[in-house]
Amino acid sequence: MLGTLSSKRLNVAFGLIVIMAAILTFRLFQKQILQHESYLASAENQYIIKKELPAQRGKIYASDMFPLATNTQYYQVLAVPQNIKNPDQAAEQLAPIIGISKTELFDQINNDKKYKLLKHGLSEEEGDQVAQLKIQGIVVLPEAGRVYPEKTLAAQLLGFVNKDGDGQYGIEGYFNEQLKGYGGEIFAEKDIRGKLFNIGQKIDPKNGSDYILTIDHNIQYQAEAVLKKAVKKYQADSGQIIIMDPKTGAIYAMVSDPTYDPNKYNEVSQEEQSVFTVAPVASAWEPGSVFKPLIMAAAINEGKVTPETEGVFSNSVTVDSYEIHTATDQAFGKETMTQVLENSDNVAMVWVSEELGKEKEFQYLKDYGFGRKTGIELDTEAEGKVLELKQWSNTQRATIAFGQGISVTPIQLIAAVSSIANGGKLMKPYIVSEVQDANGHKDTRNPQEIKQVLSADTAKKVAEMMVSVVVNGHGKKAAVSGYRVAGKTGTAQVPKPGGGYYTDRHIGSFIGFAPADDPKFVMLVRLDQPKNVDWAESSAAPTFGEMAAWLLDYLRIPPNE
Repeated sequence: MLGTLSSKRLNVAFGLIVIMAAILTFRLFQKQILQHESYLASAENQYIIKKELPAQRGKIYASDMFPLATNTQYYQVLAVPQNIKNPDQAAEQLAPIIGISKTELFDQINNDKKYKLLKHGLSEEEGDQVAQLKIQGIVVLPEAGRVYPEKTLAAQLLGFVNKDGDGQYGIEGYFNEQLKGYGGEIFAEKDIRGKLFNIGQKIDPKNGSDYILTIDHNIQYQAEAVLKKAVKKYQADSGQIIIMDPKTGAIYAMVSDPTYDPNKYNEVSQEEQSVFTVAPVASAWEPGSVFKPLIMAAAINEGKVTPETEGVFSNSVTVDSYEIHTATDQAFGKETMTQVLENSDNVAMVWVSEELGKEKEFQYLKDYGFGRKTGIELDTEAEGKVLELKQWSNTQRATIAFGQGISVTPIQLIAAVSSIANGGKLMKPYIVSEVQDANGHKDTRNPQEIKQVLSADTAKKVAEMMVSVVVNGHGKKAAVSGYRVAGKTGTAQVPKPGGGYYTDRHIGSFIGFAPADDPKFVMLVRLDQPKNVDWAESSAAPTFGEMAAWLLDYLRIPPNE
């Protein structure tokens, strides 16, 4: 009996051993064969790591290699909340260093999250202070930072780099990919202490390209100072100045006010973020009388009038039942075409447009570059608006002759007027003079002629007419002693959204060049809605004169009058 019982027990034990062996065999087959790839990947994740190698962002320089945008090293603080033993004490120690209230900080670290970014952009000193606290669960890591050494200088032109490392607006936005470069990576094994060894495949990062601008930082600085003073003096909402070489299209300065500090872009409120846009290329407006020399030049170029052509003009004229008046409702009577520009006579310009004709006027607008982007390499460039010829009425033709019924950007206008200063040749405006990649290869940007819009003879005649505007007309306050300055004022009405124009708002502008016989610069000044003057001759013109006097001295141009 006992023998039989023992035999049964042995059989049961043997059966259990067989079953266990079968289970173990299956599990080994499952792990080693069926799940081999999964476990191999898991092992590699523990012992083989991929480390990203960041690229350095390209720098931006002024024409004299003055640094406008460069790089530095900041520090970021991260938390691993589940590893922080005393969140209250940690918050109390960290708060005064990283500039976050203790209460807010405590809420961010008193949880079971794997990690939380607490603060970007700490200085080396602040990073050291955090590291010296030796708080378990708090990590300090280096991060690349963008720096604009001159703060607000050329802010809109440059744009900024956001917290994700991407350029926004201006040069930073337009050339973000080229400036950013391409990150690399490295594969290596790590031991149980986390140290790297047996480094394997490595892909080197490609640093971003450096950009050298046409901007002269001294001219930019002075133009910003002059504009800021003018906006304050005339109580304007805003203002712009562009200064360009008419012979090449190179931009010496491009200025807007109000402005901001791109180092602190995140401090600009939502309501004020229009300051990020490059207003001289993004803001279109009805230019008013600064447009008159362009239409006059077209009529002279077509042989319809000469500077000496005379006419007798009233204080008003009716075109297709639309009544057009002179700016002051004054009749100027008998005038030459030169005097028409001196007096800024709207009624006479309507007659000039009739002589030129609808088709020719439209064609010259297109030849000057209106209604399309100039192609300047800046974010947010606008096209302005020129109606198609089939949509034109006689009224459209007439009002465009004195700068209404058409919208243009400051960069389009200065490029067009530069053709008068440049012997009739229209040049493409540009702001990047050279690009140098990480390998030292240089790409130099050369001036581009778009079109011979006017004959050299026409350009010379109109330039002389514009000199007469400064000597005898509304541009007297733009004059610079000892120099022949050519220019034209513009006091543009501001259109209402539903049609018509405001009676208590205007945009004052002045465009001109000097020396008139051999122009070294062309400049546009625009002041939006000045409050204590009624005409551009009392705001934009003297602002132009102040800046022009400084420029002529800075460029060492000897007096020629």
